[in-house]
Amino acid sequence: MSLFISQAHAAAEGAPQGGSMQLFIMLGLFAVIFYFMIYRPQAKRAKEHKNLMSSMGKGDEVLTNGGLLGKISKVSEDNDYIVIALNDSTEVTIKKDFVTAVLPKGTMKSL
Repeated sequence: MSLFISQAHAAAEGAPQGGSMQLFIMLGLFAVIFYFMIYRPQAKRAKEHKNLMSSMGKGDEVLTNGGLLGKISKVSEDNDYIVIALNDSTEVTIKKDFVTAVLPKGTMKSL
C-alpha cells in the first residue's frame, strides 16, 4: 500500500501547477459564452414580446399560449387584460402576457 502512496506524491510533485491567471481567463471565457448563448437571445425575445404587447389594439387577430385564436374586441390599458372574441357569441378575457402572436388580418376567415 505504501508503494501506491509514494507514486501519487511523486506524480503530484512533478505535475505543473496551474496559476490563478488561468482560472480567471477560464471564468471570463465562460461569462462571455454565457452572455452570447443564453442571456442575449433571451433578452431579445423578452423585448420583442414587450413590443408585441404594447402594439396590440382592437380588431387585431391574436393567438394565445393556450391555442385560442380570436379577434381583440376590448383592450384594458390599466389592468393589462384584453377581451378576445372567439366567434360571434363567445368572448374570453385574458392577460396580455398570454398572447403569443398577432396574426395577419383575415387569418380567422381563412381557417
